Amino acid sequence: MRPQRGVSLFWRTFFFLALLLVGCIVAWLQTFRALEFEPRALQSAQQLASLVNLSRAALVHSDSIARVSLVKTLADEEGVRIAPREPNDTYKLYNTDSLSQNISERLSARLGPGTVVAREVNGFPGLWVGFNIDDDPYWLLTDPSRVGPVTGATWLIWLATAAALSLAGAALIARLINHPLKKLSFAASRVREGDFNASQLNEMVATSEIREVNIGFNRMAQRLSKVEQDRALMLAGISHDLRTPLARLRLETEMSVADPQAREHMTADIEQVNAIIDKFLDYARPDQLKPDRVNLNQVVDAAIFSLGNDPTLIIETQIPPDTFVLGEAVELQRVFSNLLENTQRYGRNPETGMAEVGIAAKIRDDWVLVKLRDHGPGVSPDQLQHLTQPFFRGDASRSSATGTGLGLAIVERAIARMGGRFAMANSSTGGLSAHMKLPKAPD
Repeated sequence: MRPQRGVSLFWRTFFFLALLLVGCIVAWLQTFRALEFEPRALQSAQQLASLVNLSRAALVHSDSIARVSLVKTLADEEGVRIAPREPNDTYKLYNTDSLSQNISERLSARLGPGTVVAREVNGFPGLWVGFNIDDDPYWLLTDPSRVGPVTGATWLIWLATAAALSLAGAALIARLINHPLKKLSFAASRVREGDFNASQLNEMVATSEIREVNIGFNRMAQRLSKVEQDRALMLAGISHDLRTPLARLRLETEMSVADPQAREHMTADIEQVNAIIDKFLDYARPDQLKPDRVNLNQVVDAAIFSLGNDPTLIIETQIPPDTFVLGEAVELQRVFSNLLENTQRYGRNPETGMAEVGIAAKIRDDWVLVKLRDHGPGVSPDQLQHLTQPFFRGDASRSSATGTGLGLAIVERAIARMGGRFAMANSSTGGLSAHMKLPKAPD
């Protein structure tokens, strides 16, 4: 089964934090603009009214010579231009949006009903205010930016700056949350591979919860390492203690038993016990493995050669020449030897009594797919998933066999140690198939 691909914890955390922060920024922006609208309209109307009243008072109380100088000074120093209002002047009212309309209404209320606020007069844009001085109409022109709202570019700059800072903060927070979990995931993968020394986590981190998790994980890894060492020591002792009396028994059988048939049976029993010990040791082999470049053709040929010349066994291979995989040569040969022995024992054709085996391989992307198929009776579908369990035998014929029930379990563990995958399936045309997916060695 292919592992499901999902979004990593970092990106999930970053996405939700970014969504929260951007939502807060937008809500703050809309709230600020709503609260700013009414005060800005009132302030702008007061500034324009004060400017008009001061200009009108200065013009009313100055003589003709001073009035010319005053108008010039207002234009040069304050950017305010005062001009007579002609009857044929054309203008456009200053009511483009709700803010400008509000300013116009407040300004008319302060200066009188005859006040005109325009955004363009005779094709000349600006903020124009029409007022009267002693029944003479005048225009006052000023810069619209004095009373206008904050421009869109300014809002955009503020919003972009706030969003960039918020996203940077979200990325930092997500990284701080994800970093210890990423280390924990790496350490767990090393423990799964049997590398206990590379799985130690920092027990001096500042966060108390992470520190407790790291301490608990380190203690668990230490206990697992101790269990693994005890298992290896126990198996080594069993191997040594059992092989020595078995060797003596075989020697004594050869020398003391006179009946050749009895001697042959006793020797076969001793060899079977010895083979059982080998299977147990193979199954309990440590999980650590250093992969190397292995020629698949040579490994399969060596496994076939080890079976000897059995006239009831027919093997056909379809492996591309010079097919290399990443693994361990001895371990991989043991895999094929176990599969071929299993096929030789259980995969015989019910009609001919022959064990016909086909071994095929093909390269796909970075993997080498291997299929080993027999033409035997196969197994029931509900037993397929149990075939690789230790000591499991599916039917009566298997139960009466002299094997240990560890062959396929050893195969699955060995392939997993080499970074591959193993599965068993009934062939659609009859027989049982073993499927292997091995990593392809780089050229």
